[in-house]
Amino acid sequence: MKLGVVGLPNVGKSTLFNAITHAGAQSANFPFCTIEPNVGVVAVPDERLDRLTELYSAKKTTPAVIEFVDIAGLVKGASKGEGLGNKFLSHIREVDAIVHVVRCFEDDNIIHVEQSVDPIRDINTINLELIFADIETVTKRLDKARNMVKTGNPKYKEESALLEKILAHLEKELPVRTLVLNEDEQELTKDYFLLTGKPVIYVANIGENDMGTPEEDLPLVVKVKEFAKTENSQTLVICAKTEDELSTLTKEEAKEYMEALGITESGLDRLVKASYTLLGLISYLTAGEKEVRAWTIKQGTKAPQAAGKIHTDFEKGFIRAEVVDYEILVENGFVKAKEMGKVRSEGKDYVVKDGDVILFRFNV
Repeated sequence: MKLGVVGLPNVGKSTLFNAITHAGAQSANFPFCTIEPNVGVVAVPDERLDRLTELYSAKKTTPAVIEFVDIAGLVKGASKGEGLGNKFLSHIREVDAIVHVVRCFEDDNIIHVEQSVDPIRDINTINLELIFADIETVTKRLDKARNMVKTGNPKYKEESALLEKILAHLEKELPVRTLVLNEDEQELTKDYFLLTGKPVIYVANIGENDMGTPEEDLPLVVKVKEFAKTENSQTLVICAKTEDELSTLTKEEAKEYMEALGITESGLDRLVKASYTLLGLISYLTAGEKEVRAWTIKQGTKAPQAAGKIHTDFEKGFIRAEVVDYEILVENGFVKAKEMGKVRSEGKDYVVKDGDVILFRFNV
C-alpha cells in the first residue's frame, strides 16, 4: 500500500515525512526501510504479532508495511509548471491514498508562503492544483472518446457521457471523490487514475504547545474537520515535531515520553491504522516456529485469493484453509484449540476476517 504525503511549504510535511522515514529506519527486522530518498516504509502496528511470536517462539516476525511517498513540487501553480511543475504527477498517480498535511499552528519563526496561517485556503490551493491536472486528463480522454463514438461502438458513447459528467464536476472546482457515481462508473474511473478521486486523510499539524488541548478547543483544527466532513474525508490531529522526536527514540524511551505527554499511541501509529480503515484493508496472520507474519488484504477477500498473497501456487493449488480465531489461539494454543473444535476447515468461498490465523493446504 502506498500513501502520498502532500502539503504546501512550511506546513510540517517534511517534518512528518522525516518522522516516517526515521520510524522505517528503526524497523531493522524486515528488509525494506530505505528504498529511495522520497519513500519511507513503516510497519503496521499490530500487538497480535508479538503475542504469537511469544506463543510459537518464532525466529522471525514480519509485520505488514505501508509505503509513504513524499510528493514534492505541489505549490500554487504546480499544474502550470510552478515549483517542480508536473514532476509530482507521476508520483501521485501511483499512490492508493493521499495524506494531506495542513498547518494548524502559529509560529512567527516559520514563515508561511502566503504570509498567514489559514488551513482551508491551503487545502483549496492543493486541491485546485490536483483538479486542474484532472481537468487536463479528462479533457484528453473525452476528445478521444468523442472521436471513437463515430465507430458506432456504444461503449464510447457511455464513456463520453461519464467523462462529461466528471468534467462538469471538476469545472465547479470540486474533487471527483465528492461526485456520486454508480458501481459501473466507479469501475470505469479507475482506468483514468484521477488524482482527486483518491481518498484523503487530512493531517491537522498542531504545535507542541497545543498537545493535550481538546481538539474542539483548537479553532484551526475545527475548521479542517468541518471541511473534511463536506467530502467524507478523515481528519487526524498530529504534532509532526513531536512525531519526529518520538521516531528517534528507542521503544522504551518513546513510551516514557508519550506517558509524560499523556498520550497512549503515537500519531504515526494512528495514521497507519486510519490508512488501513480508509482503504478497507485488514490483516490475516500466519504463525509457526520459523516466522509469524501479517498479510494485508482487502475486506471481502476469499481464502484462495488471500493464499495467493503468500505465493501464486497457494492460490492455484488451493485445497482448504485451516482457520483459528486469534483470541482462541493465544488463550489455548493450537493443539487445545483443535481439540475444542475451534480450528475450522474452510473452502474456496470462505471470506477471510481480520485476525484470522490461517494455515493453507494446497497442491500444485
